[in-house]
Amino acid sequence: MKKHSVERPHRCQQCGREFEYRSRLVVHLRTHNGEKPHKCEECGKDFNYRSRLLVHQRKHTGVKPHKCIQCGKQFDYRSHLLRHQRTHT
Repeated sequence: MKKHSVERPHRCQQCGREFEYRSRLVVHLRTHNGEKPHKCEECGKDFNYRSRLLVHQRKHTGVKPHKCIQCGKQFDYRSHLLRHQRTHT
């Protein structure tokens, strides 16, 4: 319910952005302090968000999870698939 309310009691002291959960504020603070706690074990590159690390790791594994339903071509990123799909129209 908290997610759908307008109550956002956790405020960033640096930029004023507000969050409904303290944990979201803690993750947001990484954008200000440069903390990058997620490291790629393959190449050593650091990331501030786990989700960005997971997307990066696709480069090492070759996984391309976004597939065009019209021609079968696969892409690393959803945005690349969406751009490609426009070529079919």
